Amino acid sequence: MLRLLILPFTPRFVALTVSVAGFLASAAAARGDWSSPFFLATLVFGALCALGLHDLYQREHAILRAYPISAHLRFLLEDIRPELRQYFFEDNKDGRPFSRDTRAIVYQRAKMNIDKRPFGTEIDVYEEGFEWLRHSIAARPVSHEQFRTRVGAARCALPYDISLLNVSAMSFGALSGNAIRALNLGARKGEFAQDTGEGGFSPYHRESGGDIVWQIASGYFGCRTRAGAFDPETFAEIAASDQIKMIEVKLSQGAKPGHGGVLPASKVSAEIAQIRGVPMGEDCVSPSAHSAFSTPIELLLFLARLRELSGGKPVGFKFCVGQPWEFLAICKAMLETGIHPDFIVVDGKEGGTGSAPLEFMDHIGMPMRDGLSFVHHALIGVGLRETIRIGAAGKIATGFDMARALALGADWCNSGRGFMFALGCIQSLSCHTDRCPTGVATQDASRARALVVADKAERVRNFHRATLIALAELAAAAGLDHPSQFAPEHFCRRISPHEAASFAELYPAPAPGAFLAGEIDARFADAWRRARGDSFRPAQHATA
Repeated sequence: MLRLLILPFTPRFVALTVSVAGFLASAAAARGDWSSPFFLATLVFGALCALGLHDLYQREHAILRAYPISAHLRFLLEDIRPELRQYFFEDNKDGRPFSRDTRAIVYQRAKMNIDKRPFGTEIDVYEEGFEWLRHSIAARPVSHEQFRTRVGAARCALPYDISLLNVSAMSFGALSGNAIRALNLGARKGEFAQDTGEGGFSPYHRESGGDIVWQIASGYFGCRTRAGAFDPETFAEIAASDQIKMIEVKLSQGAKPGHGGVLPASKVSAEIAQIRGVPMGEDCVSPSAHSAFSTPIELLLFLARLRELSGGKPVGFKFCVGQPWEFLAICKAMLETGIHPDFIVVDGKEGGTGSAPLEFMDHIGMPMRDGLSFVHHALIGVGLRETIRIGAAGKIATGFDMARALALGADWCNSGRGFMFALGCIQSLSCHTDRCPTGVATQDASRARALVVADKAERVRNFHRATLIALAELAAAAGLDHPSQFAPEHFCRRISPHEAASFAELYPAPAPGAFLAGEIDARFADAWRRARGDSFRPAQHATA
């Protein structure tokens, strides 16, 4: 009995006790007079009492039952934790996924503000993992050309000279219409390309006429039958647009490789239904695998068909490396059929402009640098590297990020979140809630209006231009005339406090055609034996 009498005065219940006492005291003081200054206090304390009683008897949250009223402070602090961390506790280098320093450099370059830093690096240059570029005593003049590389020169009637930096795949639906419009207008002004993402070639992509890489994924949005299969006639009609420069088949993406998706029927608006070619009132499903092909050879035949249907535009595929033998199976299928993609985009598991399950985001897929090096070396080993271009995507936001990717085998780079920062993204980590505070990743029209297209398009162009200037300066400092000359020996990584190794040592390349001559090192040997051109499944007892 004594314990029950003391319980209301313990820290757990004191908030409710004070509320009850305040309600009784203010009610007595007010004496039912609405004009009394105590009447407002009566209402406030009464509301707190009602909240406390609700907390005591609700069944969803144990902490509210144990700490009525006061436990709401926990939920409030939890809601504002990201903001507190970002604005008060995060230093310049430790923010995730992108540090404050990286975000700031994008904002500064997008706004054409001063992007220099004072007083020396804040990085611990003796910490394991630190990387640097080896400069040259014989530095070269900084090039002012627009850096581009040709895709589809060997097989295409309409090859495309793609910029070394482009907008990575981001769909309308994941991004707002205004964000897509600003990105495409910026791409047109800056003469680079925008990848549509799997959500289709929308009116927002078309509006400004900027160059487009049209992505076709397992849902075949924009070129599908009512049953969800690939529709060649619709594809050919859309692909004929002069604005579409390349076709990209998405096999997987870095944020959630091997994972499909469902847009619930309640979120399938009339606009999204029209763009994606799906019926309203039904779930919009992106399967985890394609229905148009199921083997490496069938994939290549599908790519060849798309090239023909598009009138000879470059066609390739994007993927995040998973099982090594699966990509080597594609390589074997290329050798067997003589059919090659015009390009391959390697997406790192660190990529991700949308949302994904935690397990997929954190623990599935090969990181970009490892995947890029693997694909680059595999193509060298089978003698096909010179005929196939490679794009790279995965946390690319600075000139150094680009230079490093080019050294590891990329011919060009794609950036998603870098361009989102240029649009005004503040890394609030609310992309999946439809409550983006800057109107970038939302379908809420009242939020999307915050993004002024003309202003942000200029920032998109500025970021692209300033980043390529930074890349040109790095190339010149390394004694190179063009960024395409970056090679593994130009970069070093610290592997201990007193040791460093060049990328050439860390990522040794095979000799051209080595795999065909049977010269396969240990990194590839087992996967090469398992790879088979007629199936993505491994050959368990293969000998060659």
